[in-house]
Amino acid sequence: MRIKKTLAGAALATLALTALSACGSDSDGNDTKSEGSGSETADIRVWLNGADTPQEARDWLKTTFEDQNPGSTLTIEEQQWDGLVEKLTTALSSESETPDVVEIGNTQAPTFTSAGAFSDLTDQLGDLGGDDLLQGFVDGATVDGKTYAVPYYAGSKYVFYRTDLLDKAGLSVPTTMSEFVDTAIALKKANPKPANFSGFWFPGQDWRNGVAFVWDAGGDLATEDGGEWTGALESPESIAGLETAQKLFTEASGAPKDGNEADPQTPFCAGEVGMMSAPGWVMGLLNDPKTGCPDLAEKVGVFALPGTDGQPAPVLLGGSDIAIAAKSPNQELAQKAVALMLSDDYQTIMAQNGLTPAKNSLTSLLGDDAFAQATIAAASNAKLTPAAPGWATVEGSRVLEDLFSGIAQGGDVAELAAKADEQMDPQLNG
Repeated sequence: MRIKKTLAGAALATLALTALSACGSDSDGNDTKSEGSGSETADIRVWLNGADTPQEARDWLKTTFEDQNPGSTLTIEEQQWDGLVEKLTTALSSESETPDVVEIGNTQAPTFTSAGAFSDLTDQLGDLGGDDLLQGFVDGATVDGKTYAVPYYAGSKYVFYRTDLLDKAGLSVPTTMSEFVDTAIALKKANPKPANFSGFWFPGQDWRNGVAFVWDAGGDLATEDGGEWTGALESPESIAGLETAQKLFTEASGAPKDGNEADPQTPFCAGEVGMMSAPGWVMGLLNDPKTGCPDLAEKVGVFALPGTDGQPAPVLLGGSDIAIAAKSPNQELAQKAVALMLSDDYQTIMAQNGLTPAKNSLTSLLGDDAFAQATIAAASNAKLTPAAPGWATVEGSRVLEDLFSGIAQGGDVAELAAKADEQMDPQLNG
């Protein structure tokens, strides 16, 4: 089901976050602590998003936390990425409703950290990993020298493909962007059934994969000049990248033009996908007898999306941070939960399931097979979303989903890009 965008909702979110900021400091601007931070026992509520965190890690966290903290319990509550900013804004502003520990997208974190929604973790950084932590994620959650969230995992996407279908169509793994586009179109033509078959599975709202084509063409989502951020989708380079995306949407993809990229294993296991761009943990879903198709997964190969220059294309370096809610009455227990989530044992489970761990020293655990090599290659030229203070508001308003969906449905690229820039400009600077 598609969620409609409302600018009013984004505005309300901004107002609520402003109120959070007022609650997070005293009249002298100093951080304040929630009452009850020394609670001896409690039920610690941890919000995790989507299916990214493997069940093995969830089970380990709950069992270990409860063994180490007798009398306390840990409850994991799974949230959906769609609408997360608005839901967090509401929950974090309420002492009675707030979770204790939250997962948040690394691109969404700056808005919440600057608003006082999270507790200061600066003093705990050394114990949580210090210089071993993914520095870009730490920097993105740091305001005025204080760090309010820590990295949870990272994951740049790479291309999964059906080796049997490429072989049957006489196609080779593409090594440049133009070859990739041609291969995707040829795969769709070679597989007329089912009618919704995708040479490259590319749902209309999927801007997180779509931005790679913008970046590869030399464009960007937004740029900064003199401390002021503005949308950059109208530039000639960005337009060229969006036109490449439109060609894939209309000639290579059979995915819904207004759909999102959630649950890619479903169309893949239904035999509807020749190639798709997804994070490494999707392989675990394909191999799972309950959620996937182990027999078909045996026919999967992977490669990093190739760029125009033959090197890996600049794909989005996604991932998540974890933070403690400033209004949580259980600060000490929440810190213990976060410490477990950053422990080598927990992060090893994440790495073994294809997620780039929060600690640089553990990346070798990704392995040395084709999947690990694709992860490393994709990450070699990966990029982050703009470091604009209002970027979470941009994501929450779903302007990019609307842009790419409009392009997928055959809309005028230049007009849609101009409209998106116009919507983003007042949001970017917070």
